Amino acid sequence: MTHTAIVFPGQGSQKIGMLSDYYQQFDEVRKTFAEANDTLQFDLWEIIQNDEEKLNKTEYTQPAILAASIAIWRILSIHSNTQANVLAGHSLGEYSALCAANGIQFSDALKLVQLRGQLMQSAVTDKACAMSAILGLTNEQVIECCNTANDMGIVEPANFNSQGQVVISGELQAVERANEIAKKMGAKRAQILPVSVPSHCSLMKEAAKKFAIALDKINIKKPEIKVLHNYDVVSHTDVKEIKHTLIKQLYCPVKWTQTIEQMAKDGINTVIECGASKVLTGLNKRIIKELNYYDTSTVDTFEKLIEQVKA
Repeated sequence: MTHTAIVFPGQGSQKIGMLSDYYQQFDEVRKTFAEANDTLQFDLWEIIQNDEEKLNKTEYTQPAILAASIAIWRILSIHSNTQANVLAGHSLGEYSALCAANGIQFSDALKLVQLRGQLMQSAVTDKACAMSAILGLTNEQVIECCNTANDMGIVEPANFNSQGQVVISGELQAVERANEIAKKMGAKRAQILPVSVPSHCSLMKEAAKKFAIALDKINIKKPEIKVLHNYDVVSHTDVKEIKHTLIKQLYCPVKWTQTIEQMAKDGINTVIECGASKVLTGLNKRIIKELNYYDTSTVDTFEKLIEQVKA
């Protein structure tokens, strides 16, 4: 029997021209982006197709990825008999998951993630900051690197993405020092990422305080499908707890490895990445090889998924 999880990608999965093949074939994409444009009061689809500079700015990236994910979720819901037992999203993707579970309205989610991007960017205008991917060390070794380098400033684990892949986040000098320590410890790679905001570290606490005020005004309901949260890898039904985890998520690490491990423990055997990306699918395969993984990054991969589901 198939037990299915659907997961939603986060920032970094965007690319210029994404979903153009879907747009031609599926009315759901056109309707979803028309709704997004009305909500945001600018042409999000135009940015995705033609303005790479804007697309890579956090305040545009976040609604773009959310809208892309929800468009494909709607196609999946209408054009297949896929039934999700649990949902999860990586960082920003958690908002896509909550939206898909009818815990939050699409228009509210768009406004929230746009504000989230703006607050994250404005939180560090006076600091040189960075994120870096460290490959080939254990979680404990990466934590040790950060602890050793923190005399240079704030540096903390941000994303536990898979075994042997951890992203760190913080002030530039401290991140660079942690990279040096990681290489001496035998890391295969310790590489600064092309991002402007140090996500999921304590530099985001001020942004989280401001975000909490906006979040308090949003109507969030009990999700109709279980959503595993990044902060604690738990599915919450209490609205206050959901809001609490979304605030904590801004400055605490994304526990993605634990998320996929928890799904496997709960009997999930199929994981579908819902969005214009296969970034999570690559990570997921490294966490637990034995599960069945699918992505929806193109119409071709979507159609293969539909055939498998029918089978």
